[in-house]
Amino acid sequence: MLETIWFILWALLWAVYFVLDGFDLGLGSLLPFLGKNETERRIMYNAAGPFWDGNEVWLISAGGVTFAAFPKAYAVMFSALYAPLLILLFALIFRAVSFEFRNKVDSPVWCTFWDGVHFVSNLIPCILLGVAFANLFMGIPIDAQGVYHGNLLKLLNIYGLAGGVFFLVFFMMHGALWLTIKSEGPLQIRALTMVNILWPVLLGLLIIFLVLTAVYTNLFANYLVSPALFILPLLALAGLVGVKVMLRRGQLWPAWACSAAFIVFVTFFGAAGMFPGMIISSIDPAASVTAFNGASSPLTLKIMLGVALVMVPIVLAYQVWVYRLFSAPVTAADLSDDHAY
Repeated sequence: MLETIWFILWALLWAVYFVLDGFDLGLGSLLPFLGKNETERRIMYNAAGPFWDGNEVWLISAGGVTFAAFPKAYAVMFSALYAPLLILLFALIFRAVSFEFRNKVDSPVWCTFWDGVHFVSNLIPCILLGVAFANLFMGIPIDAQGVYHGNLLKLLNIYGLAGGVFFLVFFMMHGALWLTIKSEGPLQIRALTMVNILWPVLLGLLIIFLVLTAVYTNLFANYLVSPALFILPLLALAGLVGVKVMLRRGQLWPAWACSAAFIVFVTFFGAAGMFPGMIISSIDPAASVTAFNGASSPLTLKIMLGVALVMVPIVLAYQVWVYRLFSAPVTAADLSDDHAY
């Protein structure tokens, strides 16, 4: 029972990370396409400015829970996926540096260089997260000792690349929606246009990804055993449709919330299909790491659950306060503030 609870919490933490840091990553990936001048690019930086570092806390939390609640899964994951995870880490480091260094020198060349770094260091995590999770859904070649029999290129298979493109597009749409909330004038109009361009693309990719999931993975086995689970992809689709409906009504925050719901239910669609698997072996199913054979002791899980029930609501409450505090659009006048990026 404890293992199941922690598996759900593990999936929830990843879902929250995808929702919150997802709009930062998507926004950065859109920088060259939406920021047409220096003021607009700075508005895009500052649209993410008060949030991006706090949002990354959820990545640390997801990694920490994997380490503490499922140490065997953590060990195998960070061994088998060492190369992509290391690339992800360096990309996030360079993203942080781009935020802080861009305005240190008053030079167009300097700013252009860091804009390029910012774009690449947001684009890479969007794709890598999709590639990594798609491969986890499909299964990776690990043996009973947890040794990975492959390389980085082996992860770039058809399904892995489809996952990378799928993640990239929904992060970009999520980021464009955020920019419609945090900007005004031509930049806001351009961001809204981008949402309308990406929406049908994402719908098509969702259908393609579901078809490829049926072909390349065993995720639907759990759904056939428990048909009630089909509510998860249906809720994801409802969230995506909700984005369009809310935009037509001119309700930007509800549209972003629908996009967030889409991301959450897509995450849980994958997690529910994997359960109880966490690191599925494509060589030998018996070598797979599950929520049961990879979990910590019951005492550890009980103590962690008590801590989580106290601390997670506190962190959530703090982040809600931050989001409400900085909910207003970023204007050109705000860029003169000493704390602006």
